[in-house]
Amino acid sequence: MPRERSLIKILVADDHAVFRDGLRKLLEGADDISVVGEASNSNECIKMLGKFKPDILLLDLRMPEKDGLEVLTEVNFDSLPTRVIVLTAAEDDGDVVRAMRLGARGVVLKQSASDLLLKGIRQVHDGEIWLDNHMTAEVIDAFKKSAESGQRREKRLLSDREKEIVQLVTQGFRNREIGEKLFISEQTVKNHLHNIFDKLGVSDRLELALYAIHHSLVEQT
Repeated sequence: MPRERSLIKILVADDHAVFRDGLRKLLEGADDISVVGEASNSNECIKMLGKFKPDILLLDLRMPEKDGLEVLTEVNFDSLPTRVIVLTAAEDDGDVVRAMRLGARGVVLKQSASDLLLKGIRQVHDGEIWLDNHMTAEVIDAFKKSAESGQRREKRLLSDREKEIVQLVTQGFRNREIGEKLFISEQTVKNHLHNIFDKLGVSDRLELALYAIHHSLVEQT
């Protein structure tokens, strides 16, 4: 029998009531998803994150007072079980790249088909990265440009332990969780990541994950 999927708790943050209503109805039609809250602005979103501790935050990048980027900046997501998927109406929005650098794990265009949104939610919940096809090239190009000053080296330089850490980073685990899985300290994980970044010429975790997937450094499940 297939493994039963756990219920995914979702918080929706968007300032358009009609969009939130349609999104909630779509999500509630899935038997593995529960909408635990709706926020109409960033301040409500931040309060609800602490109250509900959702698995997934669907975060509109364009909201009044504070935008989605400020939410990503202000909230310590390392202290929450929440992974963020940003919602955007623009395919060429440079803020998407900034959002990914600030820790977002997925990007969904508001005009995407409903089945793609649900697929993205489930994939990010499982610890993977989700990029809308229209955004993938822009995000990867942005990370390539940021690393042009540092020459990447061959993947054979990675030790077995470093390869394990790359695999876990790509699956979305945080430093503390990686340490627990590998029976090493969080500081040791940080030291390994510093060495990995240096060897591969990448500058952050997301760039590492994209690079690892593109160069087949990890096993795809």
